Amino acid sequence: MQKRIAIFVAVVLTLSVLSLSSLAQQPKSQRPSPPAHAECKLASGKTITVDYSSPRMRGRQIFGGDSPLVPPGKVWRVGANEATTFVTDANLVVGGKEVPAGSYTMFAIPNADKWTLIISKKTGEWGIPYPGEDSDLMRTDMKVSKLSAPLENFTISFTQSGGACAMHLDWETTRASVEIAEKK
Repeated sequence: MQKRIAIFVAVVLTLSVLSLSSLAQQPKSQRPSPPAHAECKLASGKTITVDYSSPRMRGRQIFGGDSPLVPPGKVWRVGANEATTFVTDANLVVGGKEVPAGSYTMFAIPNADKWTLIISKKTGEWGIPYPGEDSDLMRTDMKVSKLSAPLENFTISFTQSGGACAMHLDWETTRASVEIAEKK
C-alpha cells in the first residue's frame, strides 16, 4: 500500500513540475501583454524601431481617477514585461534633444497636461525597476491629447511627415506625442 502511495505522489509531483515548466515557456505571443513593434523610415532610409509589450485595459482605470494603473508623476516603463527598446541607426533630434544612433530603453512620466519621455542608456533589463536618472541619455516633453474613443491595447506608433516622424503613445483615451527628426 505504501508503495502505491509513493508512486501516486511521484506521478502527481512529476505532472505538476511539467505543467509549471510549460507555463514558464509560454510563447510571448500568448502573454496577456503580447509583443508589438513600431517602425519609422527616415528620408535617408535609416530606421527607428521600437519593440514593446502591449498591455490591455481589461476594465482597469489606466490614467487618472482614484487608483490608476499608471500613476501620474511616476516613471512608467511604457508597456509591460521586458523593457521597451528604442533603436536607431541614425543620429536623431527627439523633442529638441539629441539622440545618437544606438540602442536605448524608453520610459515616461505621465501627467494630465504633459508627459516626459526618458531615453535611457541602460539596456537589456526587465521593464522595472527604472534604472535611475544617472542612466538617462535625455528627457524631453511630450504633447498630450485626447483620443476620440477608448483604446483597449496600449499602442506605440509613428506618423511620417516629410523626412521626420512623430511617435505616439496611445492608451485608454490618452495620446502622448513627440517629434523626431534626423540630425542634420
